[in-house]
Amino acid sequence: MTAESILFWLLTVITVASALTVVMITNPIYSALSLAMTMIGVSALFVTLNAYFLAGVQLIVYAGAVMVLFVMVLMLFDL
Repeated sequence: MTAESILFWLLTVITVASALTVVMITNPIYSALSLAMTMIGVSALFVTLNAYFLAGVQLIVYAGAVMVLFVMVLMLFDL
């Protein structure tokens, strides 16, 4: 195995673990943070696949704007 494939599988395990944490954890704040980690992991996977534009869009649109919206909505609730 090359270093690229080891990095890819390591990022895959981290991304899948954080995605499972999103649906298994009961605290919505920690769930939103796990969702942000999942989106950052997907962006890193795009980088390992040499899809730099998709990685940038993933970070800017999803990990940036959508996560800010989620966290602001969660802050409106009295948790």
